[in-house]
Amino acid sequence: MSLRIQSITKRFGEFVAVDDVSFTVEPGKLIALLGPSGSGKSTILRIIAGLEVPDSGQIYITDELATAVPVQQRNIGFVFQHYALFKHMTVFENIAFGLRVRRVPRREAKRRVEELLELVQLRSFAARYPSQLSGGQRQRVALARALAPQPKVLLLDEPFGALDAQVRVELREWLRRLHDEVHVTSIFVTHDQQEALEISDQLVLLNKGRVAQSGTPQELYEYPASPFVMSFIGPVNRLQGDQGTAMFRPGEVVVSKANGSADAAALLAGRLERVRYLGAVIKLEIVLPDAQRMQVHLSREQFHELAPRQGDVLTVHPRQPRLFVEDYSI
Repeated sequence: MSLRIQSITKRFGEFVAVDDVSFTVEPGKLIALLGPSGSGKSTILRIIAGLEVPDSGQIYITDELATAVPVQQRNIGFVFQHYALFKHMTVFENIAFGLRVRRVPRREAKRRVEELLELVQLRSFAARYPSQLSGGQRQRVALARALAPQPKVLLLDEPFGALDAQVRVELREWLRRLHDEVHVTSIFVTHDQQEALEISDQLVLLNKGRVAQSGTPQELYEYPASPFVMSFIGPVNRLQGDQGTAMFRPGEVVVSKANGSADAAALLAGRLERVRYLGAVIKLEIVLPDAQRMQVHLSREQFHELAPRQGDVLTVHPRQPRLFVEDYSI
């Protein structure tokens, strides 16, 4: 099922939460709504679900106007950050809830729930209650419950936000594999750039209620439309100059030790102030003569080959610097 958002605007009093937002989700794709807090991500999700009414604009599901369709008739699955499971129901009963509301025959409902339990790898937990599950298991139950009625569209509002870092990594990898099996058209809200890059087919980056840029993860990472986009999608170095702002990523550089006064006087030659070991990546913090700071990321092999020491003067040659004449806010 395709989904089309056309010129949606939503205000809360004087505050414009969503400002003329448009994008399309192709059938079976998973897109991420990404952006800082207050950028309009969750409001857009609630408008799609029918939990909020837009001040203007339209929602189309499979080319059918759905803006005024009641929540219960939109056939949309919703997964919340804090699970929203029924504490007095078992895992089986939670997953079956939506099917019973729709009066699905008991035998068919049982078959569907067992199928989903297998899909989310919780078959042996069917008789347990939510309090007997880990956070990651509860989130999988919430996802299975949303999928049970076979929704046209699946909406996920920061579903891993309440989980610790390692569980988040495991669940987002699992979610991507699950999506590749069920192929339900999905929108995933997150403020975690790495999460969005890893699991989505398409990104819609929002800022101040507007679309800053949309496209594939590769397009936004490699061809950012503005300093905001480049800064939000991954770490960057930002150097101010007479012609504008030059930006480049910490890993897109060639680093060498300064060999003389000419190198030492170069614009991107500076003194190594700090080294941080982060497993596969070593971060160097370099201070330039004008007090601007640069972050450089090296692999362990690159670091051992360079063998820098604190206080060394290093020369940094960006491979693909981007020059922005103006610092656009979006």
